[in-house]
Amino acid sequence: MSAGLRVALGARRYRTDRAFYSPQAGGVSDVAVGPDGRIHVLLRRDPLADPPCATLVTLDAAGRVLQETDPGIADAHMLAAAPDGRLYVVDRDAHEVLILRDGLRVGGLGGRHRPGQPFNHPTGIAIGPDGSIYVCEGYAGHTVWRFAPDGTELARWGSYGTGPGQFRNAHGLCVLPDGRVAVADRENDRVQIFTPDGGLLRVIALFRGPMDIWGDAEGVLHVSDSMPALSRVTAEGAVLGRARPVLNGAHGLCGAPDGTIYFAEMNPNRVSRILPLTEEAPDGL
Repeated sequence: MSAGLRVALGARRYRTDRAFYSPQAGGVSDVAVGPDGRIHVLLRRDPLADPPCATLVTLDAAGRVLQETDPGIADAHMLAAAPDGRLYVVDRDAHEVLILRDGLRVGGLGGRHRPGQPFNHPTGIAIGPDGSIYVCEGYAGHTVWRFAPDGTELARWGSYGTGPGQFRNAHGLCVLPDGRVAVADRENDRVQIFTPDGGLLRVIALFRGPMDIWGDAEGVLHVSDSMPALSRVTAEGAVLGRARPVLNGAHGLCGAPDGTIYFAEMNPNRVSRILPLTEEAPDGL
């Protein structure tokens, strides 16, 4: 693996690997690391592909393809990996969240092709530490939903607008270890922090078109935006570092337990990553 460029998030330094994975067909929309360390890549369908291309690709840590499947996703947008190995995939224009195991559908949330039952073009998905499932809408509806692990609705909040607690495209979200919910409010250029039931805690207006958020085990947020930049900030709004690890912004991102951060880039179409460096191992080896 080549040495790559270097970036820093405050005191943390990383080596970039911009050629980790590039699909032969389909557009990269999101990436998630499963509990077994496998990397799952969500692809938007190429309508001209013959035969139809895969919409979900699973990689090993070296970027080798382990599995390619087409579980019937109409409009791939975001995904999340649950601790039990299931994948939750936001099928945006089908108004549904698909639940998959080993590339096969095992359940779902929302009425497929039934807008408003309850989703209206959902965008983001996250799993809380208690197993709660959070879904946000951004292109038509403007709501954050919380469900129990069995799919029972527990809470909902949000409306269209620029005021505190409102959204203009809630595009991505994550849940911190203490249960707080961070939502990327893209067209309002901010991230909003809520309690698990929707109580507004803080508005962090430090971004330009934030796309997605990943929270690490320490409860620190990593926000990709269309600057393009990656910002490392606390949930209280303190900036710990900023970098430009991708060329034109990451539509989705996630992190691995070893500190590697993966990015779903749409232009160019690929999954890239940054790997942590240490003084003892400056090349991250």
